[in-house]
Amino acid sequence: MNEPQQKWTETIEDSHSLFDLKLKEVWRYKDLIYMFVKRDFVSSFKQTVLGPVWFFINPIFTTLAYLIIFGNIANLSTDGAPKILFYLAGVMLWNYFSSSLTGTSSTFASNAAIFGKVYFPRLVTPISIVISNLMRFGVQFLLFLILWTFYLIKGEVKPNIWIIATPFLVILMAAFALGVGMIFSSLTTKYKDINMLLGFGVSLYMYATPVIYPISALNGIWRELAYYNPLTGIFECFKYGWLGKGDFSVPMLGISTIIIFFLLAVGTVIFNKVEKTFMDTV
Repeated sequence: MNEPQQKWTETIEDSHSLFDLKLKEVWRYKDLIYMFVKRDFVSSFKQTVLGPVWFFINPIFTTLAYLIIFGNIANLSTDGAPKILFYLAGVMLWNYFSSSLTGTSSTFASNAAIFGKVYFPRLVTPISIVISNLMRFGVQFLLFLILWTFYLIKGEVKPNIWIIATPFLVILMAAFALGVGMIFSSLTTKYKDINMLLGFGVSLYMYATPVIYPISALNGIWRELAYYNPLTGIFECFKYGWLGKGDFSVPMLGISTIIIFFLLAVGTVIFNKVEKTFMDTV
């Protein structure tokens, strides 16, 4: 009598392709992604008095500071858009990108204890970080909508068809943060100094991105270089769609899209390679 063939639930392999993302396996662990997102959300406000209200406090005070320093004292142009709305849009987008980038960049170092004990697709961790920050972005976006509606009623903003590109722009920011974050996370397993360099670099990168100024304020070579900043097309498209102001063009967004998905592919390859041996170096 023939014995029934056994079906294994898990298979241990010695190697896999660098381009093998195992997305089906990541989907199987969607509940774990949910748990990580919930953990990040709860831990962010554990033992705090105001809790989620901090989601509003940060962009409000940052926007007011930019309004006073860059809008009134430095008198930087906003292309005719309401200054407070212009700065709030930049702060909101930048907060999502920077927090997602810094979070994913410490994937291996922050989760070494878990990775060394339990198996699950390592890609789950950076994905959960991007999603958890998306929740914060949603709360801040609600604040933006309230203020935007006020100026819309006053007739000081004139949105256009590019407003529907908002979900795609958020996906681009998430992909950019995920790709670059995985690259830095992989590098920091051997060179921990890079993590300190990243924090400094992110602060400087904000001034190379049209957060506090429009792209139209730049001239010559600086304007040309800004076009190759992946965030330029995203920020300009968002402000152009919602505020009806700015020097946005489709090629600008196209350049951003190509660079971002290239970096995402590079980050994925490096991440897949490092995850095999990172426990020996962390």
